[in-house]
Amino acid sequence: MLYYLFKYLDKSGFAGAGVFNYITFRASLAGILGLLIALIAGKSIIKWLQKQQIGETIRELGLEGQMQKKGTPTMGGIIIILAIIIPTLLLARLDNIYVILMLISTIWMGVIGGIDDYIKVFKKDKEGMKATTKLIGQLMLGVIIAITIDYTHKLNHIPLETNLPISKLRLSYTDILPGEGNAWLIYIPIIIFICMAVTNAVNLTDGIDGLAAGTTAIVGTGLGILAYATGNIKFSQYLNIIYVPQSGEVVIFLAAIIGACLGFLWYNGYPAQVFMGDTGSMALGGAIAAVSIIIKMELLLPILCGIFFAESISVIMQVSYFKYTKKKYGEGRRIFLMSPLHHHFQKKQIPESKITLRFWLITVILVLATFALIKLR
Repeated sequence: MLYYLFKYLDKSGFAGAGVFNYITFRASLAGILGLLIALIAGKSIIKWLQKQQIGETIRELGLEGQMQKKGTPTMGGIIIILAIIIPTLLLARLDNIYVILMLISTIWMGVIGGIDDYIKVFKKDKEGMKATTKLIGQLMLGVIIAITIDYTHKLNHIPLETNLPISKLRLSYTDILPGEGNAWLIYIPIIIFICMAVTNAVNLTDGIDGLAAGTTAIVGTGLGILAYATGNIKFSQYLNIIYVPQSGEVVIFLAAIIGACLGFLWYNGYPAQVFMGDTGSMALGGAIAAVSIIIKMELLLPILCGIFFAESISVIMQVSYFKYTKKKYGEGRRIFLMSPLHHHFQKKQIPESKITLRFWLITVILVLATFALIKLR
């Protein structure tokens, strides 16, 4: 909204109004505004959540300090969503299809996560929303993202392909499934899988204080730099990555995510005063998935989002191995002391704050490794 105001002022000869034409300037403002909204609104929202008795229900898992968290307000993801949406609406170009898609993805998954939290808190159902219903919601979002991007890219004559992490070559979906107009038959299922995988991975990571929010802020920084390069024809040519016109506006959205997550950490850092719940984790997962698909970096996600990936894989390995050994030996066995992965380290008596810090550091290394791979291409 402010973009259009200052664009009008710039045409009217208002001194300094032209600075709003720069993505970097608006992204900086979005990050600051997201941080301030999370800090200022966060306190009031936490009090409201406490008043509504929207507290976390804790299952006894034998983890140190676990029961002390009982009653801590959940659904704090409302803070994050507000701190993302408001700066985006104020500072991004709302006629940009990618910005609209990002807003839809965040709100869509935030609503699904919010319903899940509502069932857990008010219906006293620890399982929350049925897994099938949740997956259907994620599937529908994947379809919306895939169809929108496919249609938009056709209008802009952008090939249906994606960047490879270690090769200058690009993966073309038309090569996977040759034939006129057949590429979407493989493209849409892949996009749906990415949306489901990333959303659930972020959700699984949100298990200890500050882990999901801090990791997302770091990943968001990496994606923001990649998005800026993808939307800039000179940088994209230099790095030999696919140029996606108008995708630079996504940087403003990502800056808002970074600011929102950092502001949320003020209250969510150990010991947490509020949890984001599925409301926040699923909204962030949906946003990360959508951004990576828009900027053609979806195949880099296992590296860039390595922590999310490891958390998800640890659960898959644990459950699969337990079922296999139970069927073979009549007794289920475990690979990890507990899954997701962060709980394994908790079981090893490593302090929660130290686990979080180490996972953050690993994420920084993985983001830098991603940049190195892009450059080495």
